Amino acid sequence: MGRREKTAVITDAAMSLEEERRYRTVRYVLMMSVRGFLVILLGILVMADVPYLWLWLLFGVAGMAVLPWLAVLLANDRVVKRPGSFFRRERRAETLPAPDRPMIDSELAPPAWQD
Repeated sequence: MGRREKTAVITDAAMSLEEERRYRTVRYVLMMSVRGFLVILLGILVMADVPYLWLWLLFGVAGMAVLPWLAVLLANDRVVKRPGSFFRRERRAETLPAPDRPMIDSELAPPAWQD
């Protein structure tokens, strides 16, 4: 037998560039929306004069500083696989070789002691 070529499986195919760009854009917009929500929330908290305002402001400003940096990193990072398929790897069963002699079905053949 000759050397077999590895067949391409559609689940191993990379995302199209258009799909990948769309996915990264949606992820970026969602992260920036969370940042916008934080700005509005912190404004409401300042006007409401909530207890421990300094702690809320510290967490809010830290979140607003980290989110753009993280969003840009993730938006510029290339997606390797489809989302949600990191550790799922399916293996195909190996085919068994054909038997050397024909097989006889036990229900069709009479038992040997009845001959």
